[in-house]
Amino acid sequence: MALAGCSSTGGKRAEDAREAAAARGKAAVSTPRWTFAMVTHSGDGDTFWDIVQKGAREASAKDNINFLYSHHDEAQQQAQLVDAAVDKEVDGLIVTLAKPAAMKAAVERARKAGIPVVTINSGSAESKEFGALTHIGQDETVAGEAVGTELTERGHRKAVCVLHEQGNVGHEQRCAGARKTFRGELENLYVDGTNMPDVQASIVAKLQADRDVDAVVTLGAPFAATAIKAKRDADSEAEIDTFDLNASVAAALGDGSLGFAVDQQPYLQGYEAVDLLWLYKYNADVLGGGGPVLTGPQIVTRDQAAELADYTERGTR
Repeated sequence: MALAGCSSTGGKRAEDAREAAAARGKAAVSTPRWTFAMVTHSGDGDTFWDIVQKGAREASAKDNINFLYSHHDEAQQQAQLVDAAVDKEVDGLIVTLAKPAAMKAAVERARKAGIPVVTINSGSAESKEFGALTHIGQDETVAGEAVGTELTERGHRKAVCVLHEQGNVGHEQRCAGARKTFRGELENLYVDGTNMPDVQASIVAKLQADRDVDAVVTLGAPFAATAIKAKRDADSEAEIDTFDLNASVAAALGDGSLGFAVDQQPYLQGYEAVDLLWLYKYNADVLGGGGPVLTGPQIVTRDQAAELADYTERGTR
């Protein structure tokens, strides 16, 4: 006997019902109202993490989850926030491992307390070692390699990779990956990402000092706009490229101010992290088979800018 739920029409109706419920802020499920905490390494005002949160909050509305978010860009303080979530006896934990050594003990404490952990964004190599259920994000080395290949295909010969958070393993992996596949020369430029005037001044100084630089790669969407300003101030012809998307990046791709961007789909990282914890609590399901669930990379150029504009304006890309 055929199951009604297996029909395409029935499945579409169920999907529409879930989407409508989430849009109204009402749960689409009747499971207990579990509490999930997300603790990230974000600094203040980083639009990337606004998109991650949007995905997590919309999944939480659908899944009847009480969602708690906290962040700190200093690793020790981030670890303390994880400890605080453990003390609250949350039902699930989502955490980034940008500086994994500082986070190991806090994640271990969560596991010993019986709290399932999903890692996102940073720390894919350490996620399994630390006992997380799975990791959701892009492989930063692979993403960097994609950038190096794209730079080569565009004919660049000398590039600068701008690292705005020293000690972030994901950032180092991005630049190292790009260096591996780029047939030209790539240098790292370390800047203080908490001080945009300093970031701009550092890029200006580099472009003025070395006129052979024909590409600048930033590692976050907010820094792309700053690099564009620096290029103008330095009277440079270098192409500006970036990791990650926001509305400003989509617009800059459209007008040619940016050459390309690397999308790791942060909305998906937040959404899937909540959904996977819910699936684990409800049905002991785990995706990934012991490996990371990849959300990127995707190279985005001017050709896709118009299509992305609607998504970036609503805060989901």
